[in-house]
Amino acid sequence: MENVMADAIRVVALGNDGDGVAQSPQGRVFIPGTLPGDEVLLACQNGTHATLERVITPGPDRVTPPCHLAGTCGGCRLQHMALPAIAAWKTTRVIEALERCGFAALPTPTTHQVAPHGRRRVDLAFRRVDRQIVLGLHRRRGDVVDMTECTLLHPAIFALLAPLRQMLHSLPAVHAGGDVQINLLDSGPDLLITLDGTPDANDRRILAQFCKSHAIPRISLNARPPETLALTGPVFHHFGAVRVVPPPGAFLQAALDGEEAIRTAVLAGLPRKGLKAGIIELYAGCGTLSFALAEHAKVAAYEGDKAAFACLKQASGGTRVMPALRDLNRQPVMATDLAKAAAIVLDPPHAGAGAQVAQIVAGKPRHVIYVSCNPTALQRDLTPLQQAGYRVDSVTVIDQFLWSAEVEAVCVLTLPGSTRQNRR
Repeated sequence: MENVMADAIRVVALGNDGDGVAQSPQGRVFIPGTLPGDEVLLACQNGTHATLERVITPGPDRVTPPCHLAGTCGGCRLQHMALPAIAAWKTTRVIEALERCGFAALPTPTTHQVAPHGRRRVDLAFRRVDRQIVLGLHRRRGDVVDMTECTLLHPAIFALLAPLRQMLHSLPAVHAGGDVQINLLDSGPDLLITLDGTPDANDRRILAQFCKSHAIPRISLNARPPETLALTGPVFHHFGAVRVVPPPGAFLQAALDGEEAIRTAVLAGLPRKGLKAGIIELYAGCGTLSFALAEHAKVAAYEGDKAAFACLKQASGGTRVMPALRDLNRQPVMATDLAKAAAIVLDPPHAGAGAQVAQIVAGKPRHVIYVSCNPTALQRDLTPLQQAGYRVDSVTVIDQFLWSAEVEAVCVLTLPGSTRQNRR
């Protein structure tokens, strides 16, 4: 590792992970905690990564972080950046990914940024440290930082953290530590816990009492399959008017208003005519989009996770959702089926749609609505569609992971021959 840098350098951009990018005497360097326009001194540089010594002159988008744990807790990398600037940066990332696909004359994007204190799911780590429980997120490449405040979490989740620390401290099955995932469902907080000990009857008694005291319907053990440790009431959630029973650790969009923004953009992208042919939905999950789509057409909803599929199937009675269990990486829906649908809606995982893309290209369905949580995968998946002649009719960028580098987008694509007037 090299010595302190004596001369100030200027940060000129943000990297994909949210670190500032500058040109030092030793070459291009990534500097956590910096922004474009910052004049900074580096404490040290090791290859392409450096540690900030101090900001000499702040850039135009630098603000005072709203949380005292900023720069320590691993949850927020960009609290030193104004929220409007973050939204603009994330929108640029999505547009640049589409431009690298080869799309020209892109429409003006719509951007939606969620409000603070709206995060309704979180994965936390906990450790026994000096006869107490530390509960929070890992600092970058470091230990767990106790989450004593948070500008992200929904108040109902944050209020649970203090009693959760006390309960975990008293739990015999906690030796060194573990992890806990919290989903805020309509029925209340739903907890999935990873323990480093084996829970016995005493552990279950403690967990059941904790549930009763804090209106928690269910706590489950992270196992294969998950095991219910305490159940004190019905577990349920709603997608519109449809009530579902999510499995432990179920995937939910991070924020309710983020989910609503995604759903609104997807529905707006449906074709105005021809929906009698039905919609094919890929990676349907527990039905976040399925039941809303079914208000407009019948929906063949494909999902590969068995627990999510069981949830979707149980809730689909009386709706126009037709669930199918299918590993789309190993057995993608074929081009002949895709070609018959009025629209294809897909919300793939972070790695993208994989083998499914080739079948979409071969089937050439006229309308494709792609929900992305990763600009890199977005570029990889949509490049073949651009080469097949698809165009982008609309782009909606959703920032529901505030102060992070994560960004979601809804891209509505059509083949030539469709018209914008046929859009909703």
